[in-house]
Amino acid sequence: MWSYEKRLQYPVKIKETNPKIAQLIISQYGGPDGELSASMRYLAQRYSMPVKSVSGLLTDIGTEELAHMEIICAMVYQLTKNVTAEDAKTAGFDAYYIDHTKGLWPQAAAGIPFNSCEFQSKGDAFADLTENLAAEQKARTVYDNLLRVIQEPDVREPLQFLRTREIVHFQRFGEAMEKVKEKLDSKNFYYFNPEFDTAFFKNEGASKAALI
Repeated sequence: MWSYEKRLQYPVKIKETNPKIAQLIISQYGGPDGELSASMRYLAQRYSMPVKSVSGLLTDIGTEELAHMEIICAMVYQLTKNVTAEDAKTAGFDAYYIDHTKGLWPQAAAGIPFNSCEFQSKGDAFADLTENLAAEQKARTVYDNLLRVIQEPDVREPLQFLRTREIVHFQRFGEAMEKVKEKLDSKNFYYFNPEFDTAFFKNEGASKAALI
């Protein structure tokens, strides 16, 4: 059960309406490397993760990604809350406006709807943690790209915060990978699935059956 605080993890105080920027930033809501995908990925993976501390880490980071999704949604809302139909048309925001007016809906910058096929919960600790490492780097790249094209300081500041958190998450997942390896009695960690083939865990007391 979560305890919700009625404040953003990082403050968002955008002064000017800018639907064009909103159309770019929304990719980190519903795009392939966005915060919605990240939160669902980690909160799903935690159940079968064989190392309790890593399962806890997935819960923590997945929860933080929900907070990041809230920041992105707040940014998109503030950028569009005063938009007019004419503003939407001239800024290229009209297609979104036709379907959703000023409502928040998960999609990529190119208009592609959110798709759960963009993330995985594979049931293999190494496969999942490797995906998570890549996911954090891809999200960091998206924030880099946004910061290259957006110059408004009140928009850049929360984006810079979110970029920094992607780097921290990448580091934590690297540490998590090492924790899983430390729990295994093997020199070839990719010879088996640590979430399924429990005989390879230290202190399990089971024989090491060959998986071929």
